[in-house]
Amino acid sequence: MIQKSIPSLFTLGNLLLGMFGIMMALDGKIGMAAIMVIIAMLADGLDGRVARALGAESEFGKELDSLSDVVSFGVAPALIMYVTSLHDLNNALAWPVTAIFPMFGALRLARFNVRPGIPGYFIGLPIPAAGGVLATLSLFHKDVSAPFMVVATLLLSYLMVSTVKYPNFKKIGLPKKAVVGAPVVIVIAVAVAVVFPEQISKMIFGLLALYALYGLKQNFDRLAARRRRRNRRHRSDEEAYHSKNG
Repeated sequence: MIQKSIPSLFTLGNLLLGMFGIMMALDGKIGMAAIMVIIAMLADGLDGRVARALGAESEFGKELDSLSDVVSFGVAPALIMYVTSLHDLNNALAWPVTAIFPMFGALRLARFNVRPGIPGYFIGLPIPAAGGVLATLSLFHKDVSAPFMVVATLLLSYLMVSTVKYPNFKKIGLPKKAVVGAPVVIVIAVAVAVVFPEQISKMIFGLLALYALYGLKQNFDRLAARRRRRNRRHRSDEEAYHSKNG
């Protein structure tokens, strides 16, 4: 029974870190708030692996994970962005943009739970990655204009509910012996992040932004390839028509 509860402890840790991120953002500790979201991503990445390693996967764990993700990677990053960049805008713009992000994140999670995915891929940008980008992007609020932040928030929201394919690294297994060391990894990550909050967050931002842009580029490449095939078929049909009627 205790063994089956271990993955849920990681999931609850994810939720706890998300709540800490919200409270730190409200206290003006933006660097630490972003770090809480990043560490929550680590906990979120471990809970499924721990569950598979222990043979403790369950529908309960799946639903708890989704509920935690809405808070840690939907509400928390949106609030961090609002506090840093959007709160000075007109409420008619700032409030809907802030609310859209967790709403689309919830839609993304619901779709993930009920639709079979493509092996090796996520359909749409995963909410942890989107939330990580948004939370760390907020650290650049002194250098980036509010309109850009609005566009970035809306783009990330769209990518979550899009059909863009993103590589899925969650299926990478975790040896059962490594489960014992997983909490140690999180503690070390927290210690390093607390000492260098903004530096670590900005470094993570670069990696997550590349992941988000990679999927977008793949989508553009597929659309371009589809357009080229359509043009080739059109030219082929035209040549066949002229050959027949010429």
